[in-house]
Amino acid sequence: MAKRALLVGCNYPGTKCELHGCANDVRRMRTTLVERFGFDESDILVMLDTDPSTPQPTGANIRSSLNKLINSVQPGDALVFHYSGHGTQLPPEKGAPGETDTEEAIVPTDMNLLTDDDFRGLVNQIPDGVTFTFLSDSCHSGGLIDSEKEQIGGGTGAGGAGAPGRRYQRGEEEYGGYGRTEPVSGYSQSQGGYAPPPPPHTVSKNIPIDLLMQILSERTGQNVQVGNIRTTIFDMFGEQASPSVKMFVNLALSQLQQGGDQGGWLGTVSSLASQFLQTKLDSQSSEDAANYTAPAEQAGLPGPKNRVDSDVSVLISGCQSDQTSADASPTHNPANSYGAFSNAVQTVLSRNPSPMTNRELVLAVQDVLQQEGFKQRPCLYCSDGKVDSAFICV
Repeated sequence: MAKRALLVGCNYPGTKCELHGCANDVRRMRTTLVERFGFDESDILVMLDTDPSTPQPTGANIRSSLNKLINSVQPGDALVFHYSGHGTQLPPEKGAPGETDTEEAIVPTDMNLLTDDDFRGLVNQIPDGVTFTFLSDSCHSGGLIDSEKEQIGGGTGAGGAGAPGRRYQRGEEEYGGYGRTEPVSGYSQSQGGYAPPPPPHTVSKNIPIDLLMQILSERTGQNVQVGNIRTTIFDMFGEQASPSVKMFVNLALSQLQQGGDQGGWLGTVSSLASQFLQTKLDSQSSEDAANYTAPAEQAGLPGPKNRVDSDVSVLISGCQSDQTSADASPTHNPANSYGAFSNAVQTVLSRNPSPMTNRELVLAVQDVLQQEGFKQRPCLYCSDGKVDSAFICV
C-alpha cells in the first residue's frame, strides 16, 4: 500500500490577512504521518509560504501537486491532503449567466482560489479502493467537497442542531465517551458542568468577501465587486485559474454566443475578461471554445459526473460551512501558534495511541475544542462506508 501526502500551510506573511500557526500545523502533521502512520518522508510534499525552500502554495501549485498525488494510485493506497490557512465563501455572481450557489473555497497564498467544485472534480478522478483524506483547517471548510454526504455535523449533543443529513449525533450513547478528556486546568465547576475558560488569543481564518474584493482590487487596479470576482481571478491567472473559474467564464461565453449579453452582465466584468470573451465570440470558432473548456470538463465539472454514493474521499473540516476556524496564539509568540482544529487533532491522536475511526476522531476533536472554549464544530463528510473506516490508515 502506497502512502502519500500533500501538506499546505499559508501564513500570508506581511499581508493584512497574516496568520501565525499554519506552518506549525503542517510541520506537526508531517511528523505525525511519519511516526504514527508510517509515511515515508520522501512521499510527503510540504508547501509553506514562510519557507522559500519549499514549493510555494499558490493555487496552480496546489492543484498540480494534488493531481500528481492521485496519479498512478492503486486500490488500497492512502492519500492525505492537509490544508491550514484562510477560507472564504464566494457568493453567487448576481445577474451572471449560470448563476451559482455560494461556494466554499480555500485561499492559496496568491488568492487563486480552489472551490468545492474543484475538489469534487479532483475526487472524481480517484479510482475506487483508494482513500483520500482531506483535513481542512480553514473557515467555511464544511462542504469543501461539493455534494459529499455529511455524516457528522455541528450538533452539540444528542438531538442538537446541525445541518440536514447528519447521520451521527454527539452524545454519550453514540460514542461511549471515546476520546473524552479531563477538564483542562482552570475550569470551574458550575451547574451546567464545566465552564471552559476563554480561548487563547485568536484570529479568524476567514477572508470575508469584502476583504477578498479589496485585495483583488489592490492587486489588479480594477473595481472588484460581487458580479466580477470570478472573472477577475481569471484575469489574474488565465490558464492557471481553477477549472471552476474557467467553467464560469465559459458560461459567460456561451451566453454571448447564444444571444448576446442580456441584462448587461458583461458590463460588470473586468476589462481583460471582457476582451477575452469578445475575442472568443468574434472568432466564431466552436472548436476554440471547446478546447478552452476541456480542462474543466475533464476535471469532472459540472454536476452529471459527480460520484457520491461510492466516494473515496473523507473530508474532515475544521468547522461548519457557516462558521469560522481559529488561529490561536496562546503566548502571543508565533513560534507557539497553531490552528485550533489542527491542534485538537494532534491532541486526540496523542491521547489515543490505538487506531481510531473517522467517526471517533471527529467526535473526540469536537469534544476537545468545546472544552477549550472554541465555538467551531468540526464535521465529517464521506460515504456511509467510510464513517467507521480507520482514520487515514491502520
